[in-house]
Amino acid sequence: MQVQRLAQRSARVQPFTSGKVRVVRPSRQLAARAMASYELDPDNASILVCGGGGVALHVTRKLKDMGSWVWMMQRTDVRKAEIEKMMAFVPKGDALNKEDVQRVFDGIEEVDAVVCTLGGSVADPRVDSEGNINIIEAAIKKGVKKFVLVTSVGCGDSKAAPGERVYEVLKPVLVEKDKAEEVLKAAGSAGKLVYTIVRPGGLLSDKATGSAILTEDASASGAIQREDVATLVCKALFSKKADNKVLTAIDPTIRPGPEVQPFQL
Repeated sequence: MQVQRLAQRSARVQPFTSGKVRVVRPSRQLAARAMASYELDPDNASILVCGGGGVALHVTRKLKDMGSWVWMMQRTDVRKAEIEKMMAFVPKGDALNKEDVQRVFDGIEEVDAVVCTLGGSVADPRVDSEGNINIIEAAIKKGVKKFVLVTSVGCGDSKAAPGERVYEVLKPVLVEKDKAEEVLKAAGSAGKLVYTIVRPGGLLSDKATGSAILTEDASASGAIQREDVATLVCKALFSKKADNKVLTAIDPTIRPGPEVQPFQL
């Protein structure tokens, strides 16, 4: 049985190549019905993670531990060896280059889900909108079942959450992330895919606490360890309760604030 199971899993995927793969795209009505009844099994899902490091690396590691097939798109080879040690594939591509992004998707036989944690800087925030939107559009063409986008507290209806001074400092990035959120929500409303948007508070790089929560309260603000964000992202990815939700991710034990209602996955 174990050999048969492995054979079935191997038949669903192929190593990344630069060659073109013919994609048969379903009609919108068929796609919408498929989205409504999609199933994601973490032990056999094919998932593309887009992000340079930090949260994306933690997500890749956790998904591999869960038994998923994982591709982690990278613009450079800096982290290639580290990612390959996790037994994940490392297709090379720049999210700001549509042709690169399409080539990455074409090089994977089947993509069940995408986790996108792309982020730029205040000095150059283009990837926060253009890069994320390129990934979203390619995912729709590929027929991806679910898309998890990691943005930030301060986006959309959470604009007031970080406070005026913090918002003004981060405004160039947050405005661009807003654009990507709106494109993804519009795609979800049109039945093109299922999405979850996760907005973390201030990101920290210490050891995970295990105390982080998700909440639908757009006024929530605080801090959170990157690894805890990754844990919540993976849980949201495989939970239908998080479908088409916009959730804030914070750790109340790091920076206590007004009590918020946790979202139960």
